[in-house]
Amino acid sequence: MPGAKVVLRVENLVKRYDREVLNIERLVLHRGKIYGIIGPSGAGKSTLLRIINQLVKADRGEIYYFGRSNSHNAKDSLDLRRQMTLVFQKTILFRTTVFENIAYGLKVRGFKKQEIKKRVDTLLEQVGLKELAGRHAATLSGGEAQRVALARAVAFEPALLLLDEPTANLDPANVELMERLILDLKRNTSITVIMVTHNVFQARRVTDEVIFLYDGRIVEMGETKQIFTAPHDPRTGAFIEGRMIY
Repeated sequence: MPGAKVVLRVENLVKRYDREVLNIERLVLHRGKIYGIIGPSGAGKSTLLRIINQLVKADRGEIYYFGRSNSHNAKDSLDLRRQMTLVFQKTILFRTTVFENIAYGLKVRGFKKQEIKKRVDTLLEQVGLKELAGRHAATLSGGEAQRVALARAVAFEPALLLLDEPTANLDPANVELMERLILDLKRNTSITVIMVTHNVFQARRVTDEVIFLYDGRIVEMGETKQIFTAPHDPRTGAFIEGRMIY
């Protein structure tokens, strides 16, 4: 997309544990797009998200956020992390009400009380949980809890939203709701979304571009329609058709 603002640029990123789990030569992501990361288990998808979110440190390489190099300066690192958020597959909510869970990020960022109420009320409506605002989070179903987690993540309008298998444990009705919410973000905001998913059908429904990771490397990246109808690499075609043997 010519002229689009670059939100994230990854250069020569390497991560090792007992083996090399990631080796990303270059990855460039633009504002306002939904990116899907697909690939078999062990491909490095979740590790890449955690490195981007600065929960895990790479062994080598550079990440540029919004044109700024990832810095070891604690203040700069905190400023960058305040512009992005990660929603995990396993929902983690605070031991308080639904309203207070969604309001948390706004409070720590110093939003005024009136603005907090306005944003939280709007999000509760969007995620279909308006009637549960005062309920304790521990009483929610899995689907309800994941919708609260997503609402909390986007309440402060981050520049970068990272989703790690956000619908993996949900029933079809809640999967549909979550996907609608993600698509609404694209229509109504300039948030960039990076979503790891094992569900290739979900990637096809929701994303603008797909990144196929295999053995820690980017095999192919392109517009979703192109990836699913005419992939350039035979391994990509084998994976999306379910023919790849792991």
